[in-house]
Amino acid sequence: MKLKPFRNEPISNFANKKVYQAQVNALNKVAKQFGKTHELVINGKKLRTKKKFNSYNPSNKKEVIGVFYKADKKLADRAVKEAAKVFETWKNTPAETRSKYLLKAAEIVRKRRFEINAWMIYEAGKNFIEADADTAEAIDFLEFYARENLRYAAKQPLTKVKGEKNELFYIPLGVHVVVPPWNFPFAILVGMTSAAIVTGNTVVLKPSSDTPMMGKLFFDVMKEAGLPDGVLNYVTGSGGEVGDTLVAHPLTRAIAFTGSVGVGQHIYELAAKVQPGQIWLKRVIAEMGGKDAIIVDSEADLDEAVQGVVTSAFGFQGQKCSACSRAIVDAKVYNEFNKKLKAAVEKIKVGPAKDNYAMGPVINAAAQANILSYIETGKKEGKLVTGGKKIEGDGYYIEPTVIKDVKPNATIAQEEIFGPVLAVIKAKDFDHALKIANNTMYGLTGSVYSKNKKKLERARNEFHVGNLYFNRKSTGALVGGHPFGGFNMSGTDSKAGGRDYLLLFMQAKLVSEKL
Repeated sequence: MKLKPFRNEPISNFANKKVYQAQVNALNKVAKQFGKTHELVINGKKLRTKKKFNSYNPSNKKEVIGVFYKADKKLADRAVKEAAKVFETWKNTPAETRSKYLLKAAEIVRKRRFEINAWMIYEAGKNFIEADADTAEAIDFLEFYARENLRYAAKQPLTKVKGEKNELFYIPLGVHVVVPPWNFPFAILVGMTSAAIVTGNTVVLKPSSDTPMMGKLFFDVMKEAGLPDGVLNYVTGSGGEVGDTLVAHPLTRAIAFTGSVGVGQHIYELAAKVQPGQIWLKRVIAEMGGKDAIIVDSEADLDEAVQGVVTSAFGFQGQKCSACSRAIVDAKVYNEFNKKLKAAVEKIKVGPAKDNYAMGPVINAAAQANILSYIETGKKEGKLVTGGKKIEGDGYYIEPTVIKDVKPNATIAQEEIFGPVLAVIKAKDFDHALKIANNTMYGLTGSVYSKNKKKLERARNEFHVGNLYFNRKSTGALVGGHPFGGFNMSGTDSKAGGRDYLLLFMQAKLVSEKL
């Protein structure tokens, strides 16, 4: 099977009026489908339960995107057992065949791109470019992992041993429980799920209850691609009941999770406990939080640094694990930087995602209340530069907020806020800036703006994060180019979108024959 070399999917050009109008048309078409009820799907069978929940539009909190059934412990148990049965046949499917399903899915997503974007704009509150980038990344994962699977399926190099014929090959693990987040509701969901499927595993997918429609869309894409029943199972419901049952199940072989530190720790602990009848130690792939910093050195281009910080801090309302939540600025340029930063942030307009504002709503009422609480704490810990208020309206809007003169150990400099709040910290010099940058329990992304090559080299060695960027924003990792994953409490450093990632979903088997 010959494929062209992997290339990242281009982002749509919404400056083009025709492209912009195509997205608007898709939004109008999708809106006519609001309020429909969507069943669970286990081994190809659509299932309903007595309990339901709604998915709402965070830009218009009374608007119901869709209605979804709540699974219970019994159905969660059934989903894993059915997936385990299907695994016995799916695991023997040739690697080339499995890769073809992903490539077919990528083509379907391309054709349905604006439709998928539209659902995401409504359900997650992403503006056009953020939604389109999310969908493009999903395409990248499908294309990249299809190719990587073929690489791993090829003959693996071994040292020759006289008198023996030796072979090493990779086999799948078993049933994977995939628990994706709401903030990259299509890309990360597709990435984790497709990685498990293409390597020969079966999946029970439990999407976030804030964005269940995105999981349903991918399920439909894979069904359209011809994926056999039971390889992918779609189960919606609460984390406490359904999620815990799936993770603890003795037939669950591995869990792929992206989300908060608290939930990640809970999953890690629950998965570590060997259940009655369980004959393996479960594997956990966890991508968790961040308290990401951008260092602005005294030798930085301040205009570029301000742009990078603003984009990283307030893109998708700061609801990215890679978002810049700390700007660590050298004292020599501190005042000038803050002046430029204030002017740039105050240009940001906030409004409904469907109207393509620079900033839309945060995901839900609980998130809004939590972020506003952090802002109140921040006002006591530093000086409010701009923003700081809830914006009245039909959605969960918050002003882009900057608080300066924040101490390195302050609450808003240590805890993940996951919203449009930036803490600006003054550093005495570059040494001090590096110490501040490393002074959290996280280690996901970071960035350094400086024209001094020696300082950048120091940061390369000393800034302890999984993804470090120089003279560019801390967000926007590209599949293939920026394998993504962090250190410490940011997770297991899985390096999604990289050449090591699929190894996490497989195990190596060695066969040796005496000649």
